Amino acid sequence: MEKARLTPFAREQATAKICMVSSFATEFIEIRAKEPSLHVLLIPGNPGIVAFYKDFVEELYENLGGQASITAIGHISHSQKDAEHGRLFSLHEQIDHKVDFIEQEFQHSEQSLVLVGHSIGAYICLEIFKILQKKVKLCVGLYPFLTLNKNSIKQSAIGYIARSSLLSKGVSSFVSFIGLLQASVTRSIVRRLLGPSWSVTAVEATCSHLLRYHTMRNVLFMAMAEFMKLSEEPDWNFISTKQDQIAFLFGVDDHWGPLAHLEKISKRAPGVALSVETEGHTHGYCCTEAGSFWVADYVANLIKIQVLTRN
Repeated sequence: MEKARLTPFAREQATAKICMVSSFATEFIEIRAKEPSLHVLLIPGNPGIVAFYKDFVEELYENLGGQASITAIGHISHSQKDAEHGRLFSLHEQIDHKVDFIEQEFQHSEQSLVLVGHSIGAYICLEIFKILQKKVKLCVGLYPFLTLNKNSIKQSAIGYIARSSLLSKGVSSFVSFIGLLQASVTRSIVRRLLGPSWSVTAVEATCSHLLRYHTMRNVLFMAMAEFMKLSEEPDWNFISTKQDQIAFLFGVDDHWGPLAHLEKISKRAPGVALSVETEGHTHGYCCTEAGSFWVADYVANLIKIQVLTRN
């Protein structure tokens, strides 16, 4: 049962905005602290729609007591509007996009930078860390997708669809058709398909962003690139070298990041901070209030221990 949350003051609200990064329109949500000790940059999974993470960002800010500014950056064309006119972006291009943003935004900043990545966002964070090692203080992966799970039927099915241009176009057309229905009908269908546990925030993000042809095409195109790249083993040399600056949170029953991957990390890089969430949340933690709040508590405590107490 989800615990009641009683707070004496209204929670600080995340601000949504669109800015240009490397000439691409990019969606953000963020909360700026008045006197921050550090900056947390959240990299979403796939779909890379930052609106899904609104509850998480607000709760994380509150749990850090206003000591950190929090920014969530979306993937290019995982957006409400098709600003890039149907162009498809690969995993590599999405990584370069995030690196460009950090170099643009934090070039002259002396604040500690904490990277937090969800699912494939955890892999992206590690790639960013490799390039910008002097800027990153801590790299946190939430339900990380770091390498393919050959035992996952779901991954095989998604990979099959993503590799086919015809199937990808068909799926994208179908979801966009649902998105074109009357708003109340679309919302009712989404709520029925996704279940009652999904938050209002997640349902609205699905309706406004995910049910768009350009977004779904980019989701599947990026997934195709992910499955090709993640057929390789993780970069164990880098993870081992930076193990005291890396942390991963795994789920009990998560085919994207099974516990077998956690066991391999513990053997190859025993200094990595590894945790297992046993509260019954899912890989898509950000789609429920309970999941968003629990994971925000975990990340906040990790940052307090590994960054704020050492500054």
